[in-house]
Amino acid sequence: MRYLRWFLRIALFLLLLGFTVRNVETVTLHYYFGYEWHAPLVLIILLFFALGVAIGIGSCLGKIFSQRREISTYRKRYPSLDGHR
Repeated sequence: MRYLRWFLRIALFLLLLGFTVRNVETVTLHYYFGYEWHAPLVLIILLFFALGVAIGIGSCLGKIFSQRREISTYRKRYPSLDGHR
């Protein structure tokens, strides 16, 4: 199983490396008010992917923290249930 994981990691790395090497052309992003940004395509894709991950994680944090508060409230209210584990 350990060798399979390493094989998959190496295969994924080589796949992403090949994608990076093939997409090094500079592209232009046009913003409002005439502002433009010139950067390699791979950098722009990586930036927007990371931004999407950060927004997704940020949107989940409120729910996670409210669930943690609710769990701690239940543990304080019902302490006898924790001792049976």
